[in-house]
Amino acid sequence: MKYRCLLLLLLLHGLAVGAVDADSLLSQLTHKEKVRLVIGGGWGSLFSGFNIPFCGKQKVPGAAGVTHAVKRLGIPSVVMADGPAGVRIKPIQKKDGRKQTAYATAFPVGCCLASSWDTALLEEVGAAIGDEASAYGIDIILSPGMNLMRSPLCGRNYEYYSEDPLLTGKLAAAMVRGIQSMGVGTSVKHFACNNQETGRMHNDSRVDSATLFSLYLRPFEIAIRESAPWTVMSSYNLLNGERTQESRWLLTEVLRHRWHYRGLVMTDWTFRRNTRRQIAAGNDLMMPGDALQRRQLRRAFRKPENGENMLDTCARRVLQLVLKTRTARGLQATGEPHLKEHAQLARRAAAESFVLLHNEGGALPFTPEARVALFGASSYDLVAGGTGSGHVNAAYKINLSDALPHCVGARLQAEYRRWAQGNTHRNKAAGFGFMQKFLGRGALKEMPLKPKWIREALDSADIALVTVGRQAGEGRDRTPSDFELTREERDMLQQVSQEARMRGIKTVAVLNVSGAIETASWRHLVDAVLLIWCPGQEGGAAAVDVLTGAVNPSGRLTMTWPECLEDLPSTRHFGDERVTLYAERDSVGYRAYIGTKRRPAYAFGHGCSYSTFREELLEDRQIAVTNTGSRPGRHVVMWWKNGVLTGFAKTRLLAPGECQVLGDEQTAVAIGKEAEIVSERVVVDAAPVAVNEGADQ
Repeated sequence: MKYRCLLLLLLLHGLAVGAVDADSLLSQLTHKEKVRLVIGGGWGSLFSGFNIPFCGKQKVPGAAGVTHAVKRLGIPSVVMADGPAGVRIKPIQKKDGRKQTAYATAFPVGCCLASSWDTALLEEVGAAIGDEASAYGIDIILSPGMNLMRSPLCGRNYEYYSEDPLLTGKLAAAMVRGIQSMGVGTSVKHFACNNQETGRMHNDSRVDSATLFSLYLRPFEIAIRESAPWTVMSSYNLLNGERTQESRWLLTEVLRHRWHYRGLVMTDWTFRRNTRRQIAAGNDLMMPGDALQRRQLRRAFRKPENGENMLDTCARRVLQLVLKTRTARGLQATGEPHLKEHAQLARRAAAESFVLLHNEGGALPFTPEARVALFGASSYDLVAGGTGSGHVNAAYKINLSDALPHCVGARLQAEYRRWAQGNTHRNKAAGFGFMQKFLGRGALKEMPLKPKWIREALDSADIALVTVGRQAGEGRDRTPSDFELTREERDMLQQVSQEARMRGIKTVAVLNVSGAIETASWRHLVDAVLLIWCPGQEGGAAAVDVLTGAVNPSGRLTMTWPECLEDLPSTRHFGDERVTLYAERDSVGYRAYIGTKRRPAYAFGHGCSYSTFREELLEDRQIAVTNTGSRPGRHVVMWWKNGVLTGFAKTRLLAPGECQVLGDEQTAVAIGKEAEIVSERVVVDAAPVAVNEGADQ
């Protein structure tokens, strides 16, 4: 017994100092142990702690999944957790035998962060997420999600980055580098063409080869080549009639042979599977795994000629992954993430990402002393993030009503707070009952307003501020009606703006949304529109920073906001349960407007500033950007060719009159050799036309 304990300690020490390599460990594994290693530890980790009998004791309750340990050889299990907007585990954990609340920072969601167009910022946020993951003993963060926003109705657009493959790939690579800089791995997902939630377990994406490589595979290629993610997650759906998890062409020919990927491939969490085909295709780790799957695999791969060599390949890659982890290196989880510092980062990241869509007559910014009449349910109950895998158990969230120093209309505020109590007026969400803290709860529906409440509030106000809220989540797509305003929202905007104009008061709309909504029918009612997306726990404070001018908005849209859904060809073939035809080919997002007379409500790349900037073309495709306004600000430069984005960069904070030269050495993106740039043009709104006069968008 003493000898066995000594051997185990020596093996653990060997893992920690890197003295044991994957091949030496593989040679000591039995067939049964190899099978256990490549099949995940089941659903117990995800549902542990919720009074479900089969879960058993888990290292990190609420983590999405684990691999099996091989205690005989000192091989630890690897813990994986969701994390597109921050670490998600069970809200109550045990430490030293005592229960404690496991808080994590709720960062802005993916579509919000992407609107910063700032790779350095995403890398910084990624490092913070990685730091919190390590504090809770998480080895792999199942993020970033990097499917393209093919349609505004995709339910998971909130955690994706863009409709453009270059922008998606570059931002995702930055996030991966940030997380992995902390010794925590990532899993880029969902590979590939998982662009809708409807029928996501069995939907067949039919995509022609040219479109597949130029749009839907390109972001993954960029991220893999530039950030070397530890793992790639194969998606649920079918691709051209074949399950992606069973496609050797996708997972081996493209991913490994063409792109030279050397990491691990894991499956998305699923019940339906043919494990032998998954392994033959190139999956190394089958998640979440179950006992029946292990029994089938032991029988199927018993003899070398039946697949033992393939099993060895999978087990070797799992071992290589294990040896990278902090757990294998003997680094202990503290259980104490740096929440205070990360909250400050979340606030700064949100403010840098907000998009000022419209600002007529200098309605924004208003002074911090301005008296604000605050309308809209989301003003009092911020939609901080998505539901499902994107939910984070934050210690708090800051609403607009909390952050604005001078809110007026006592009766109005009281009615909204009464409306927000409980779940009576909430939309359906992924969470219910005791699971709400784990999966999130729905956003508030809009409260019908009485005219006297509006009048009372505006009688003592300097500004009317109206918030429109939307929430999305994993497992369901948005409906066309979710793109449109509800009757209550339209009535609110109409009544508030009418009463405000009678008093000579400016009306500002704040969009606290998870994706594009219709604006053509109502934007004339308001003087300014600020898009804050789902901005995380510090969202209200960050919004006030921008509204009052403490931060000059520099965010730009990474998705097209159409006048109506029918303007986008993908709408005709979106949401089909069984088969989705990508008949629009590459006419996705802003590409759908090239060569047409149609115009979107707000173009890809659009965003206003409180300042103005001039771009001047220099030699070697460099651009000198000068702040020609009266306020410090940042500016995004975009390079275009034939109406398609070929590069981008963002300045530092420029003082009035200050200039910065941007070029290849200032940005992580590859700029096309024949990028078309307009020189010496004053840019006010930073729309794409400012840097490519020939682009028809």
